[in-house]
Amino acid sequence: MNKLTKSSSDKILFGVCGGMADFFNLPSLIVRLLFVFVPGSIAVYLIFALFLPKNSL
Repeated sequence: MNKLTKSSSDKILFGVCGGMADFFNLPSLIVRLLFVFVPGSIAVYLIFALFLPKNSL
């Protein structure tokens, strides 16, 4: 099973959306749009950016 990590290849800022897209097997554009349009998700993004480990690939 995949671990939830920040992506090292599919990233714009910190790799959070790319990592979540890999984990949930979704396109990263969909995850990015959810973070932009869902209220309060910017705070969640920042928490994930601080605490998710980096992908070791």
